Amino acid sequence: MNRAAFLDRDGVINRKASEGEYVTRWEEMQFLPHVAEAIGRLNRAGYLVIVVSNQRCVAKGLLTIRDLESLHQRMSAKLAADGAKIDGIYYCPHDYEDACNCRKPAPGMLFEAARDHQIDLRASWMIGDSSLDVEAGRAAGCKTAQILDGKDITAGGASLAAPTLFDAVKQILQKENVIAIQ
Repeated sequence: MNRAAFLDRDGVINRKASEGEYVTRWEEMQFLPHVAEAIGRLNRAGYLVIVVSNQRCVAKGLLTIRDLESLHQRMSAKLAADGAKIDGIYYCPHDYEDACNCRKPAPGMLFEAARDHQIDLRASWMIGDSSLDVEAGRAAGCKTAQILDGKDITAGGASLAAPTLFDAVKQILQKENVIAIQ
Protein backbone atom coordinates (compact mmCIF):
# COMPACT_ATOMS: atom_id res chain seq x y z
CA MET A 1 0.00 0.00 0.00
CA ASN A 2 1.11 3.53 -0.78
CA ARG A 3 0.88 6.65 1.31
CA ALA A 4 -0.21 9.90 -0.25
CA ALA A 5 -0.39 13.61 0.28
CA PHE A 6 -3.73 14.83 -1.04
CA LEU A 7 -3.50 18.50 -1.98
CA ASP A 8 -6.29 20.94 -2.58
CA ARG A 9 -5.47 23.11 -5.59
CA ASP A 10 -6.64 26.70 -5.12
CA GLY A 11 -5.03 28.24 -2.04
CA VAL A 12 -2.48 25.43 -1.66
CA ILE A 13 -0.77 25.05 -5.06
CA ASN A 14 -1.87 28.28 -6.70
CA ARG A 15 -3.19 31.62 -5.57
CA LYS A 16 -6.92 31.46 -4.94
CA ALA A 17 -9.12 33.75 -7.06
CA SER A 18 -11.08 36.52 -5.36
CA GLU A 19 -14.32 35.57 -3.61
CA GLY A 20 -16.88 34.50 -6.22
CA GLU A 21 -14.21 34.25 -8.94
CA TYR A 22 -12.50 31.14 -10.34
CA VAL A 23 -9.20 30.21 -11.95
CA THR A 24 -10.40 29.29 -15.44
CA ARG A 25 -7.43 30.12 -17.70
CA TRP A 26 -3.72 29.28 -17.63
CA GLU A 27 -2.89 32.98 -17.39
CA GLU A 28 -4.73 33.08 -14.05
CA MET A 29 -2.72 30.17 -12.60
CA GLN A 30 -0.28 31.83 -10.19
CA PHE A 31 1.79 29.25 -8.32
CA LEU A 32 2.40 29.97 -4.66
CA PRO A 33 6.02 30.31 -3.47
CA HIS A 34 8.04 27.09 -2.97
CA VAL A 35 5.15 24.82 -4.08
CA ALA A 36 7.31 22.80 -6.48
CA GLU A 37 9.97 22.38 -3.81
CA ALA A 38 7.38 21.19 -1.29
CA ILE A 39 5.87 18.68 -3.74
CA GLY A 40 9.37 17.51 -4.69
CA ARG A 41 10.10 16.83 -1.03
CA LEU A 42 6.94 14.74 -0.76
CA ASN A 43 7.94 12.83 -3.92
CA ARG A 44 11.42 12.09 -2.55
CA ALA A 45 9.95 11.04 0.82
CA GLY A 46 7.89 8.36 -0.92
CA TYR A 47 4.48 10.03 -0.90
CA LEU A 48 2.21 9.94 -3.92
CA VAL A 49 0.96 13.48 -4.56
CA ILE A 50 -2.70 13.61 -5.53
CA VAL A 51 -4.61 16.82 -6.22
CA VAL A 52 -8.27 16.79 -5.07
CA SER A 53 -10.18 19.92 -5.99
CA ASN A 54 -13.76 21.17 -6.02
CA GLN A 55 -14.26 22.84 -9.41
CA ARG A 56 -17.72 24.34 -9.26
CA CYS A 57 -16.77 26.60 -12.18
CA VAL A 58 -17.56 23.66 -14.50
CA ALA A 59 -21.14 23.40 -13.18
CA LYS A 60 -21.48 27.16 -13.53
CA GLY A 61 -20.48 26.89 -17.21
CA LEU A 62 -17.34 29.02 -16.81
CA LEU A 63 -15.17 26.34 -18.45
CA THR A 64 -15.58 22.87 -19.90
CA ILE A 65 -14.21 19.61 -18.56
CA ARG A 66 -11.80 19.61 -21.51
CA ASP A 67 -10.56 23.12 -20.60
CA LEU A 68 -10.18 22.14 -16.93
CA GLU A 69 -8.21 19.02 -17.83
CA SER A 70 -6.01 21.06 -20.17
CA LEU A 71 -5.33 23.51 -17.34
CA HIS A 72 -4.44 20.61 -15.05
CA GLN A 73 -2.14 19.07 -17.67
CA ARG A 74 -0.28 22.38 -18.00
CA MET A 75 -0.08 22.68 -14.21
CA SER A 76 1.37 19.16 -13.92
CA ALA A 77 3.85 19.78 -16.73
CA LYS A 78 5.05 23.06 -15.18
CA LEU A 79 5.48 21.42 -11.77
CA ALA A 80 7.26 18.42 -13.35
CA ALA A 81 9.66 20.78 -15.13
CA ASP A 82 10.42 22.21 -11.67
CA GLY A 83 11.06 18.75 -10.17
CA ALA A 84 7.62 18.11 -8.67
CA LYS A 85 5.53 15.12 -9.80
CA ILE A 86 1.74 15.06 -9.50
CA ASP A 87 0.62 11.40 -9.46
CA GLY A 88 -3.06 12.08 -10.01
CA ILE A 89 -5.67 14.82 -10.25
CA TYR A 90 -9.26 14.36 -9.13
CA TYR A 91 -11.88 17.07 -9.30
CA CYS A 92 -15.54 17.54 -8.53
CA PRO A 93 -17.29 19.46 -11.34
CA HIS A 94 -20.60 19.65 -9.47
CA ASP A 95 -22.48 22.49 -7.83
CA TYR A 96 -23.53 22.58 -4.18
CA GLU A 97 -27.04 21.25 -4.81
CA ASP A 98 -25.96 18.31 -6.99
CA ALA A 99 -25.76 15.98 -3.96
CA CYS A 100 -22.71 14.12 -5.27
CA ASN A 101 -20.31 12.10 -3.13
CA CYS A 102 -17.20 13.79 -4.56
CA ARG A 103 -17.63 17.45 -3.55
CA LYS A 104 -15.59 18.13 -0.44
CA PRO A 105 -16.32 17.83 2.46
CA ALA A 106 -17.46 14.44 1.12
CA PRO A 107 -14.48 12.08 0.85
CA GLY A 108 -15.37 10.59 -2.56
CA MET A 109 -12.34 11.93 -4.46
CA LEU A 110 -9.98 10.58 -1.78
CA PHE A 111 -11.69 7.16 -1.82
CA GLU A 112 -11.50 7.02 -5.63
CA ALA A 113 -7.80 7.94 -5.62
CA ALA A 114 -7.13 5.36 -2.88
CA ARG A 115 -8.70 2.63 -5.06
CA ASP A 116 -6.86 3.77 -8.19
CA HIS A 117 -3.43 4.07 -6.54
CA GLN A 118 -3.61 1.47 -3.72
CA ILE A 119 -3.34 4.16 -1.03
CA ASP A 120 -3.47 3.50 2.70
CA LEU A 121 -5.62 6.44 3.80
CA ARG A 122 -4.60 6.12 7.47
CA ALA A 123 -0.95 6.66 6.45
CA SER A 124 -1.86 9.64 4.26
CA TRP A 125 -2.39 13.38 4.66
CA MET A 126 -5.01 15.77 3.29
CA ILE A 127 -3.56 19.28 2.95
CA GLY A 128 -5.98 22.10 2.24
CA ASP A 129 -6.78 25.68 3.03
CA SER A 130 -10.36 25.28 4.22
CA SER A 131 -12.38 23.43 6.81
CA LEU A 132 -14.01 21.51 3.92
CA ASP A 133 -10.61 20.02 3.06
CA VAL A 134 -10.00 19.08 6.70
CA GLU A 135 -13.46 17.49 6.97
CA ALA A 136 -12.92 15.47 3.76
CA GLY A 137 -9.55 14.25 5.01
CA ARG A 138 -10.93 13.24 8.38
CA ALA A 139 -13.94 11.51 6.77
CA ALA A 140 -11.52 9.47 4.63
CA GLY A 141 -9.40 8.55 7.67
CA CYS A 142 -6.41 10.74 6.76
CA LYS A 143 -4.32 13.00 8.93
CA THR A 144 -4.96 16.63 8.04
CA ALA A 145 -3.03 19.86 7.59
CA GLN A 146 -4.58 23.26 7.06
CA ILE A 147 -2.83 26.09 5.24
CA LEU A 148 -3.76 29.29 7.05
CA ASP A 149 -1.80 31.74 4.86
CA GLY A 150 -2.10 34.67 7.22
CA LYS A 151 -5.81 34.16 7.79
CA ASP A 152 -6.90 35.20 11.25
CA ILE A 153 -8.38 31.80 12.01
CA THR A 154 -7.29 28.62 13.67
CA ALA A 155 -7.08 25.23 12.04
CA GLY A 156 -10.44 23.76 12.92
CA GLY A 157 -9.65 20.21 13.89
CA ALA A 158 -6.64 19.77 11.59
CA SER A 159 -3.73 17.65 12.82
CA LEU A 160 -1.44 20.61 12.09
CA ALA A 161 -1.54 24.12 10.67
CA ALA A 162 1.02 26.03 8.62
CA PRO A 163 1.20 29.27 6.64
CA THR A 164 2.29 27.57 3.36
CA LEU A 165 2.44 24.17 1.72
CA PHE A 166 6.23 24.23 2.12
CA ASP A 167 5.90 24.73 5.89
CA ALA A 168 3.20 22.07 6.14
CA VAL A 169 5.38 19.54 4.30
CA LYS A 170 8.32 20.27 6.62
CA GLN A 171 6.07 19.67 9.64
CA ILE A 172 4.59 16.49 8.17
CA LEU A 173 7.98 14.99 7.34
CA GLN A 174 9.23 15.81 10.85
CA LYS A 175 6.08 14.43 12.48
CA GLU A 176 6.30 11.24 10.40
CA ASN A 177 10.07 11.05 10.97
CA VAL A 178 10.61 10.82 7.21
CA ILE A 179 13.65 12.13 5.43
CA ALA A 180 13.23 13.32 1.86
CA ILE A 181 16.01 11.91 -0.33
CA GLN A 182 17.95 14.82 -1.83
